Amino acid sequence: MQGKGVIKFFAIVLAVVCLYQLSFTWVTHKVESDAKAYAKGNAEKERAYLDSISTQPVYPVFGHTYQYCVDNALALGLDLKGGMNVTMQISLRELVTELSNKNKDVVFNQALANAQARTVTEQKDYITLFVDEYQKLNPNGKLATIFANNNNQDKLKFNSSNSEVEAYLKDQANTAVQQSYTVLQKRIDQFGVTQPNIQLQKSTNRILIELPGVKEPERVRKLLSGTAKLEFYQTFDNSEIYGLLNNVNGILAANAKNKTAPKEDTTKAAKADTAKVAANANKKDSASSLLSKIKTGAAKDSAGVNNKSQLAAQNPLFAVLTPMVYQGQDGSPQLAPGPMVGSAEQKDTAKVDAYLRSADVKAVLPQNLKLLWSVKPEKGTKRFTLFAIKLSGAENGAVLNGDVITDARSDVDQLKGGFEVTMYMNSQGAQKWKNVTAEASAGGGKKAIAIVLDDNVYSAPNVQNEITGGVSSISGGNFTQEDTKDLANVLKAGRLLAPARIIGEAVVGPSLGQEAISAGLLSCILGLVVILIFMIAYYNRAGTVAVVAVLVNVFFLMGVLVSIRAVLTLPGIAGIILILGVAVDANVLVYERVREELNAGKSLRIAIADGFKHALPSILDANISTFLTGVILFVFGSGPIQGFATTLMIGIITTLFCSLLISRLIFEYMLEKGWDIKFSRPWSSHTFKNANYKFVKNRYKFYAFSGLFIAAGLISMFTRGFNYGVDFGGGRTYVVKFAPSVTTEQVHDAVDATLGRGTEVKTYGSDKISITTNYLINDNAESADAKVEAALIKALSANPATKITADNILSHQKVEATVANEVKSSAKWTIIIAIIVISAYILIRFRRWQFSLGAMVATAHDSLLVLSFFSLFKDVLPFSLDIDQAFIAALLTVIGYSINDTVVVFDRIREFLHNEKNPDQGEVINHAINNTLSRTIITALTVVLILVVLFAFGGDVIRGFSFALLIGVLFGTYSSICVASPVIVDFGDKKLK
Repeated sequence: MQGKGVIKFFAIVLAVVCLYQLSFTWVTHKVESDAKAYAKGNAEKERAYLDSISTQPVYPVFGHTYQYCVDNALALGLDLKGGMNVTMQISLRELVTELSNKNKDVVFNQALANAQARTVTEQKDYITLFVDEYQKLNPNGKLATIFANNNNQDKLKFNSSNSEVEAYLKDQANTAVQQSYTVLQKRIDQFGVTQPNIQLQKSTNRILIELPGVKEPERVRKLLSGTAKLEFYQTFDNSEIYGLLNNVNGILAANAKNKTAPKEDTTKAAKADTAKVAANANKKDSASSLLSKIKTGAAKDSAGVNNKSQLAAQNPLFAVLTPMVYQGQDGSPQLAPGPMVGSAEQKDTAKVDAYLRSADVKAVLPQNLKLLWSVKPEKGTKRFTLFAIKLSGAENGAVLNGDVITDARSDVDQLKGGFEVTMYMNSQGAQKWKNVTAEASAGGGKKAIAIVLDDNVYSAPNVQNEITGGVSSISGGNFTQEDTKDLANVLKAGRLLAPARIIGEAVVGPSLGQEAISAGLLSCILGLVVILIFMIAYYNRAGTVAVVAVLVNVFFLMGVLVSIRAVLTLPGIAGIILILGVAVDANVLVYERVREELNAGKSLRIAIADGFKHALPSILDANISTFLTGVILFVFGSGPIQGFATTLMIGIITTLFCSLLISRLIFEYMLEKGWDIKFSRPWSSHTFKNANYKFVKNRYKFYAFSGLFIAAGLISMFTRGFNYGVDFGGGRTYVVKFAPSVTTEQVHDAVDATLGRGTEVKTYGSDKISITTNYLINDNAESADAKVEAALIKALSANPATKITADNILSHQKVEATVANEVKSSAKWTIIIAIIVISAYILIRFRRWQFSLGAMVATAHDSLLVLSFFSLFKDVLPFSLDIDQAFIAALLTVIGYSINDTVVVFDRIREFLHNEKNPDQGEVINHAINNTLSRTIITALTVVLILVVLFAFGGDVIRGFSFALLIGVLFGTYSSICVASPVIVDFGDKKLK
C-alpha cells in the first residue's frame, strides 16, 4: 500500500482536530452540570450562575471562556433542545399598496387581490403575478401613472414601460425583504438565545427563524411582529448626566439602608440621606473618588469575601453600571466626553433598568432624559453601553422620525479611508435635518445625534457641521463593511412599507425535546451495537477491523459536524444511523471481494490487496450516487431536511476515508505482525455461495407484482389520498399529554363537534396524542392562535376523561396553506431532479443508456412503491403514515440507497460482460445478480436491523420517518435484484458490453 505515511499523518491530524472540536461540547456540558448542581433545581439561580461565568475562562490550558465554548459546542436543533421555530413572510401586497400611495384605482386593487389569490397555488413571485393580473384587467394600462412620483424620479419616469415598473417593484421588494431581515436579526439578539438561526429566502420573501431553548413564545410573537420604529434623538453629554447618576446611586443606597433601619426612623433617615446625596452630587472630585472606591473594592475582593457585597450596598447602581471614564494625564479618572454614560454586563442590564424605573429615581431624573442601551455589546465582550438621550418638543419625542429617509447605502470614505454610510432624506426631512444639525454643531460643540431603532441605539455620530441638501455621511473609526451595511439597512427600515407577518410557527416544549434526545441517543447506541455484533459474528476477525473503522468514522463525523457549526436534529441522528449502514456496506463490499479472491486460491496478502482494488469502483459509484442525493436534499430542502443532508454528505466522505484507508492500514499492520486474519466463520463461509436463482427468467412475475401494487397505489392516491402532515396540509398540530387510559376515539368524540370532522387524532407515544386541525386556519388575527387553543381545551374538557389544561399541551405547530402548497411542489421537483441527476451519473459512468434507464426505472419504481404503501395502509397500521418533509427526506434516502445497491450489481454486470467474449446477456446478468447476492442481502440485513432499532427506540417524532426508510430499503433491495438489472435485458443488445 503506497502513501501509508501520508495517510497516517492525515488521520492523526484529523483526529486531533476532531478531538479539539468535540472538547468544547464536553467542557460546556461540565460547566452546565456544575450550574445545575449549584442551583438545585432553581432555574433563575442556574441562569445567573451561567451568566456570571460567561466571560470567565473555563477551558483547561487554552483558557477559553464559557461563552466561547458554548459558541463552538455541538448545536442542538429545536426537536432536541426545545424552543420555537417561526416562518415570517414579507407582505408584498402592502408594499405595492404603499408605493402607489394607496391608489384607489379599481383595476389596480383588483389586480392586487387576484395576485394574492394566485400565490396560494402558484410558485411565481407576487410582483410578477400582480403585473400579469393588471395587464389582463387593463391591457393598455400604464403602471407608471400609478407608481411614478417626485420621490422616485431618479429610478422611475412617468413614461416608463410596465416592464421597467415591474423591475422597480422587484428591486423595492428585495430591499424590503433585506431590511426586514436586518431588523429581525437585531431583535433576535434581545432574546439571549444560544446559537439562534435566521435564514433569508429571497425567492419566497420569507425569513426562517429558529430559537432553541426559548421559553416565551408570546414575547417572541410580539417582538417579531412589531413595526420597526426608527428615530433620531439629540443627546446629553456624559458630564451633564454623571451628577444625576451619582444622585441616583445615593438614593438607592439610602433606600437599601432604610429597609434595615427601625420603622420609626425611616422618614428621618431618608430625608437626611437624600440631603447628603444632593449636597455631594456635583462635587468635582466625585467621579474620581467614586471610581477609586469601586476599583479598591474590586482589588480587595479576593482578600475579603464581603467587599463586593459591601461595595454593592454602598453603591448599588455603580456596582452594576460602570461610569464612562478614562485616565487623565495626572492618573486620575476623568469623565469621557460624549453621550455614553456607562456600561454593564448583559446579565446586569435588567437590574440597571429596574433601578432607573423605581419611583424614587424617576422623581429626580429630568423628564426630557431617556437612557437607552446599545444594540450590541462592546467588541469581544458582553458589555452593553448606556446612552443619554435628550427628548425634544412638547411631546418629549425624537427630533426626527425615520420615515423621511429615502435611501441609505454603505460606501467607502474617499478622504480618510475606511467605511461610511451615506444617508438620503426627502425634502421635508432635509429641512428638519438642517435645523437639527445646525443646533448640534453650534459653538463648536459637535454634539452627537443618536440613531435609535426599537429603543436600541445603533449609532451616535458626532455632528461636525450643519448639513444641508438631505445627504449625510456617517462614519466611525472602527466601522467595518458589515457594520455599515447593517446601519444602512437600519436607516432604510425607518420607512418599512412591507410588514413581516408570522405565517408558520412551531413550539417544542423542553420535556418533549428531552424525550427526543434520549430516544435519539438510545437508538444511535443500540444501532451501533447491533452493527458491531453482527459484523464480528459474520466476518470473524475481519469484522473487528470493520468495527474499529465504523467507530473512527462516527468520531470523525461528529468532529466535522461540530467544526462546521452544523445543527444536530432528529433527522440528523437518523442520518448518522444510516451512515453506519453505508459504512458497513463499504466494508462488506471489500470483504466479499476478499472472500472471492481467497476462494480463487490467492494468498491472504494478495487477496486483501485485490479485494480492495476490485471493490473500489463499486464503493465509489455507490457512495457518489448517495452523495448526489444528499446534495439535492440540501439544495432543495429546508430545516431538518438540510440537517439530514449535511450529515449524509459528511458521513459519505468520512466513510470513504475510513473504509478504504483506515481499514487498509489496520490490515497492513495485522499482516506485518503475522496475525491470522479470517473473513468468515464456519457457518457463514458458504452463505449464498454458488447461488443460481433465476431472477432474469422470472422478471415478468416481478413486473406483474410491482405493476399491480403500483396500480392499486395510484387508485388509492387518487381516491383516498394521503395523510398529509401539517407542513403539507396546512393547519395547527398540538401534542397533548393525557392519562395513558385515554384513547384516540375519546379525543375524536370530544373535539369533532367543535373543531370539525376533518380533525386528525393520532397516538404519539403511550401518554401523548397528536391533534391536527384546520380550525380557523385562515384567521390571520393575532388572537387566532389563542382562540384555537382555547377551543381545543374547552372541547376536551367537556369530557372528564379527556379534560386538560394549557400545561398539558407540550408543543404546537402552525403552517398556512401557502407554505404547504410550496412544500408539496418543492418535494415533487426534488424527487424528479434526484432521479434525473442520478440517472445522468449512471449514464456517464457506464456509458450505456440501458444502465441509466434501469437506474431510472428502479428509482421511480421504489418511489411509487413507497407512496403506494403510504396511501394503501394510511389508516390500517397502529401508527401514523404522514406525508411530510421528513417523509420526503426518507424517500430521497431510499432513492440513494436503491441506486447504491443497483450500482453494485451494475458494476459486476459490466465486469462480466467485459470478460466474456460472446456473452449471453440474460445469463451474464443473472450470474452477476447471484454473484453479488451475498453482499446485497448482508448490507440490506444490516441496514434493516439498524432501522428496526431506530423504529423501535427512536421515539414517536421520527417513527414515520424510520418506517418509510425501512420499507424503502426493502423495496430498494427488491428492485435492484428483480427490476433494475432485468430491465437491461429487455432493452439491451449484443453491443451492451
